[in-house]
Amino acid sequence: MAESLEYGAFMEKFTLRPGPSPLDHHQLPLSGLTFAVKDIFDVDGYVTGFGNPDWARTHSAATSTAPAVLDVLRAGATCVGKTIMDEMAYCIYGENKHYGTPRNPCAPDRVPGGSSSGSAVAVGAMLVDFSLGTDTGASVRLPASYCGILGFRPSHDTVSTVGVLPFAQSFDTVGWFARDPVILNLVGRVLLHLPDADPTRPTQIIIPEDCFCLSSVPSERTAQILVKSVEKLFGGQFVKHVILGDYVKDNVPSLQHFMDKENEGQEYDIPSLAALSSVMQLLQRYEFKSNHAEWVTKVNPDLGPGISGRVWKAIRTTQENIDICNSVRSELRAALTALLGDHGILAIPTAPGDPPKLQTDPATLARFRARAFNLLSIAGLSGFCQVSIPLGMHNNLPVSISLLAKHGSDAFLLSIVETLYDTLKGEIAMLRE
Repeated sequence: MAESLEYGAFMEKFTLRPGPSPLDHHQLPLSGLTFAVKDIFDVDGYVTGFGNPDWARTHSAATSTAPAVLDVLRAGATCVGKTIMDEMAYCIYGENKHYGTPRNPCAPDRVPGGSSSGSAVAVGAMLVDFSLGTDTGASVRLPASYCGILGFRPSHDTVSTVGVLPFAQSFDTVGWFARDPVILNLVGRVLLHLPDADPTRPTQIIIPEDCFCLSSVPSERTAQILVKSVEKLFGGQFVKHVILGDYVKDNVPSLQHFMDKENEGQEYDIPSLAALSSVMQLLQRYEFKSNHAEWVTKVNPDLGPGISGRVWKAIRTTQENIDICNSVRSELRAALTALLGDHGILAIPTAPGDPPKLQTDPATLARFRARAFNLLSIAGLSGFCQVSIPLGMHNNLPVSISLLAKHGSDAFLLSIVETLYDTLKGEIAMLRE
């Protein structure tokens, strides 16, 4: 398809039809929809390339298809191919030196976000109705934000990751992208094996002022749009303002070990959230090493700039502080569960600002990455579900906001997105008048 080649989203095109079903095909929830899968999912008969030609060269074709892919096929959707990703899923920008960088349909001079870059671009460019990606550190949420679409990272361990190449298993999730909240919800219910249920009202919407101060996008284009929408739908008593960095510092005692050593005094950080980021990235490096050190040291693959350094840093990681890191993780989940309760929502910026320009210098990217992981580590380390919601364009660049809910509240969060979406669009339209 010439259109898909133009955006550079696909590694390879093929067609997988819906599987047999006891229902009439038109009764299936995803009937008539098309989707694409990130080149990290096994598809029977195809090599799972992991974004790197050396990986593809040294691995055989898959002999079975990942259950997550089978689920959406059985629900009536048609797969049209595999999408480009960052090498070994170890980047958040979406630039691949081997296969090219998928073109951001919202901002062609900006990165599409990674590592699920092609999956996000395929949806944003209207080449498919939805797509599957993975999110370990950021890899669905950031591309969704940068490409102006919806992206859902489920609660950890709620969607099967069998047949998906691991990055760091205790963080890996199968996420999905869509342009339409109804489709986002339908795909989620298939992947999460959820029954239909009536929407639940939130008990509170928490706005962490410090998190919105991290973003270069003014809060009237993000938090205030959400607040106005919530007030119209549910009333103003639902909105609560907090300083999340202070709450985390006071309620995650094991984090002090990391705050003492680093993260103090950097202007682009919230110290306690930067410490969470350090914990998350240390755990992920350790797990990545256990998964891939043998292959990396044996093959010495050709890796792109930035990715090579991160991969080899992971290979040199030791077990030091791993137990303390796991204590931080369990304390954070308990603290955030207490903050939100059963039906509370935490709202944060998905990203700390505009998508970086293509081929931005490494020092600028490093600062951006540090700010980004202040925000991204909240759901990553707690295992909570998170959705990135597009809020139109600001200065000709895509803007988004994220909503988080406690672990296991995926159905609730999906229904909230569907409930809020039209009101959010109305508030954005009023800004243009």
